Amino acid sequence: LTAHTNPATAPTEDDLPEQSDDDKRKKLSIQDIVDLQETSFTVRIQPPGTEGFELQVSGQMLVVELHQVLMDHEITCHRTCFSLQLGGVTLDSLKELHSVPGIRDGAVIKMVEESYSVRDARLHHRHVRDLLRSLDPTDAYNGVNGSSLSYLTFYTRGNNGNSVGKRRASEWESLDCSPPEYVLPGSKERPLCPLQPVREDWKPLQCLRVLTLSSWNPPPGNRKMHGDLIYLNVLTMEDRELNITSSTRGFFLNQVQQHPYERIAAPFQVFTWTAPHRDHTLDCVRAEETHASYMGQDEHTSRDWNEELQGCRELPGCSLQERLHRERSIFKTNSDFVAAATRGATAVIDGNIMPINPGESPHLQMFMWNNLFFSQGFDVSEHYRPLGGNTAAHAAAICDLRGAQAYASVDIEGLHTIGTAVVDYRGVRVIAQTIVPGILEKNQEESIVYGSNDNGKTVFTHPRFLELLDKTSKQLRIQRHQVLDHNNRPVELCSGIETIGILGNDGRPYILDLRRTFPPDLNFQFSETEERREEVPKECQSFGYPCLHCHSLASLRPELIEAFIQHRRRNAILKACRAVGSVSDSCFDIRFNPDVCSPGTEHPRCLEEVQRQRCLLWEAAAFLLSHQIPLMDCLDHTAVPMDGASLTSALHQRGVNVRYLGTILRELGRVEERRRLDHIQRICVSEIILRSAKHIFRTYLQDVEPAAFSAAVSHFLNCLLTSSSCFPDSCSDELLSRRRSRRRRSHGSRVALLSDSVWARLTSGELWGRIRAEARDYYHYTFDSESIDEVIEKHNLQRISLLREIAIKTGIQVQLREYVFESRHRPAFAEEDIVNMFPVVRHLKPTSSDATRLVQQAQLAVQQGLLKECYDLISQALTLFSSVCGVLHEDVCMCLRLLGRLSYILGENADALSHQEKAVMSSERVHGIDHPQTIQDYTFLTLYCFAGGRHLTSLQLLYRARYLTLLVSGDDHPHVALLDSMLGLVLHGLMEYELSLKFLQNALTLTSKYHGVTSLKHAHSHHLLATVYESKGEFRSALHHEKEAYSIYKSQVGENHNNTKESSEYLKSLTQQAVILQKAINQIYSNTPGACIPPPKFSTPSLPTILQQLNLTLKVKMEDLENQLLSSVENRQQY
Repeated sequence: LTAHTNPATAPTEDDLPEQSDDDKRKKLSIQDIVDLQETSFTVRIQPPGTEGFELQVSGQMLVVELHQVLMDHEITCHRTCFSLQLGGVTLDSLKELHSVPGIRDGAVIKMVEESYSVRDARLHHRHVRDLLRSLDPTDAYNGVNGSSLSYLTFYTRGNNGNSVGKRRASEWESLDCSPPEYVLPGSKERPLCPLQPVREDWKPLQCLRVLTLSSWNPPPGNRKMHGDLIYLNVLTMEDRELNITSSTRGFFLNQVQQHPYERIAAPFQVFTWTAPHRDHTLDCVRAEETHASYMGQDEHTSRDWNEELQGCRELPGCSLQERLHRERSIFKTNSDFVAAATRGATAVIDGNIMPINPGESPHLQMFMWNNLFFSQGFDVSEHYRPLGGNTAAHAAAICDLRGAQAYASVDIEGLHTIGTAVVDYRGVRVIAQTIVPGILEKNQEESIVYGSNDNGKTVFTHPRFLELLDKTSKQLRIQRHQVLDHNNRPVELCSGIETIGILGNDGRPYILDLRRTFPPDLNFQFSETEERREEVPKECQSFGYPCLHCHSLASLRPELIEAFIQHRRRNAILKACRAVGSVSDSCFDIRFNPDVCSPGTEHPRCLEEVQRQRCLLWEAAAFLLSHQIPLMDCLDHTAVPMDGASLTSALHQRGVNVRYLGTILRELGRVEERRRLDHIQRICVSEIILRSAKHIFRTYLQDVEPAAFSAAVSHFLNCLLTSSSCFPDSCSDELLSRRRSRRRRSHGSRVALLSDSVWARLTSGELWGRIRAEARDYYHYTFDSESIDEVIEKHNLQRISLLREIAIKTGIQVQLREYVFESRHRPAFAEEDIVNMFPVVRHLKPTSSDATRLVQQAQLAVQQGLLKECYDLISQALTLFSSVCGVLHEDVCMCLRLLGRLSYILGENADALSHQEKAVMSSERVHGIDHPQTIQDYTFLTLYCFAGGRHLTSLQLLYRARYLTLLVSGDDHPHVALLDSMLGLVLHGLMEYELSLKFLQNALTLTSKYHGVTSLKHAHSHHLLATVYESKGEFRSALHHEKEAYSIYKSQVGENHNNTKESSEYLKSLTQQAVILQKAINQIYSNTPGACIPPPKFSTPSLPTILQQLNLTLKVKMEDLENQLLSSVENRQQY
């Protein structure tokens, strides 16, 4: 089991296919990017009535984007209704700045006030409200307006000059470096409140008590004749009431305070799974926006999403400038589409949109809203019955989305896919799609000109679709093949048979139902088939495959297909080389027939070809089991997953589906060094339990009345995570008993409602039984334990980590407080602990193709040792990613992270710190404040802070990283060993020896477990302990640990290795110091007069030495950078 390199992500010169003329025209020119960077220039903005200021802009910026920037700028943020003029000419809002005649560096752009309309006045009212609330985290807690949480400045602000050398001895002695108790090694306390820390001196910024629309609206006719637009009511902090009139000339009595304003929205909404209790406040703008968004009247227009998306894809892309404009348009339109789809899907489930077929049962209803079509993930008209019913319908939505992502990545001109987003909300999967022009005017069956919509009973083909799909077949590894149609005649296809082609009324060819884009996984089959024993590879048989699965849509991941093809190609080249001494591999091409095992599909009588295609699929399935299960990656710590999301990402990088978790757990039990994989076993067990619970939770919520959601969710969490036997009505009694007596009449009906509900009868034992059954049927893993408590104790799982995982997977938001899970007499969760439920959204991920190619080129540069060239390539990729996706995006975060690493290796510590601070803040906003990637980014930021002299900041960041790691994965994890080694080193540098020893001793224990007692990591941990004991003057302990280190170095790398030699020299020094100390002690006890023995030297920690050891601990070197680049590219290409 060895690590593989994906040819799509780690290309070599030989791997690059021959380029067509069109490819050569599109070939990325570095000079184009340099020219793009040089198009940034400075203009002078001249606001009315105040001094001008300079502003740096980009030539690609639209005039309307400059307008928005000025609305957000601290000098001009109080203005919204203005035009921009250059030389007396008003600028076109849709023009790019570089195309404006006369614009140049130093040009003066004037802001000219315009007359307000009612719409402008409302927008200004909303803008002022946003200004007043720009520092309020409420939007982040509610998951709206692109807001998300970030706490980096909580630890970095005000600590710029905190190095050891800058403090006097008296100041240093009074400094407290102690961590909170829950961060110390051995602590079993896992508090939740520190996840969202609050600064002690922080006070919420409040400028006004109330800013609302007046009840006097709208103005009467006589006042409209004087220019009145709307009336506002204001209540100041001094309880002074003001009435503000908005007219065409502006606002009167406007005395709103201002503060520096920076509010950057993420392109895709990030939700937090915890939120503190906050009082609900009066906000008329929020109320109006909520009402308008449900009515589909945002900005009083409905958008034609399909035309916008297809129009963006049809934009030219020959030059770099054209590709950037095209990809930026695609990204922006897709982001807006996802936001609208999410709003519409939640409105569908909340019952705020009327179905287009109200006579059908609720789960069969479909909806239209804002030019989007919404369907639910249920088996409509038993279409999915041969494939697995509702389970297949639920899975088909994600399979279709992956297919759409694959075809979008290939990006063939003239071939169109519809916009798609999948939203899971309150137990229902909603599929949001753009509408193909004309599809609603006739029966869908009449529109199909390619493929089959009835599981192969009728099949069509079309020359136009064949031509277009043939262009995608090589990149998607799809074999052109024939099937028999309804007249028993052969029909040629270049896709799965269930992929249908429709010619829209706009003349565009559309492909839909892309769930069979990737070849089937024969290890998982929906029904018993008479497989010939000799057809199933021995590798599959040894793992117990094939096995029954709950649906027939199980497919192989594209990462697995590419790895399999590379493996076959490498073997073929080796055989050919042995035979003839050289080979030309330009014609090596493997493709798969996605229909070779499709139920109901008949093939022409060419049994030999069909059998060959089936054998190829079986070989791919066997390759997954024998080569791709990444246990060795985990043993050598190439992959160190911390939670379910990072484990899933690691599996997907190797092309392994999550349904193989049961197989992975069984393989873990057979590994000789399985103790070193305890953390993987814990995460796998947790993931199977929680994914099974998620499946059950989905059907559980479908029986819940809207008025009982909080009670039902809290009851489910109690059954899953606690030992309490309390029923839901008891917690409702507690809540209702505090209500006033005039509401007692409703008390009995409320309790009766809860008691009579199906969901309320669920018990912890029954839930665990369902989880065991689901784990057995879906993941093919059997739990022997009789209760969830037994599993938690057996595998040392953390209940708080389980709560985090299930909340993230299902969209639950719980109150930020400390939960007591162990009580048997009081449930851990009450109704008021369920703050909200958010949608879990999956969507396409468009990005910059040129920037992705630059990252691949950077990987090649690192392999050749060209770090400066790599830095330039990543910088250029950052420019392109930022231009296409904006500054808050995972790709931008990746580039910042890589630039920080490269800058540090090149010795540019200040640049490394700057890049990494941006990376951490971006990661918090984009991934989440407790995401494993955020923890990794915090870890490297501590190194750069220490190198930059910000030692106390480095310590606080390490405490934060350790707390987050404990919350996510517990204290028994390899990353805790890394953090504890770093903490021990930093505390050693700060001369906190006792604290340093606590962390280093724990690091030694964990390193011994996860790396092995003979590993170089373990030797390094012994050495670190020896240096601290030496500083304390405990030479005996120092000698013990350094002898252990020397013994490991000698056995692993030999006596002539630098590490062995350095350890030997250090041992001699320690021995000499110990002898001197012993002589001094003996002299004191012997009372011999006149003896002159020099005192032993107690070494003080050298900060450069500490930094060097930190570098060794974090493996800051070329190989690690190469692995990070490879991982970044592979994550980028995951579907």
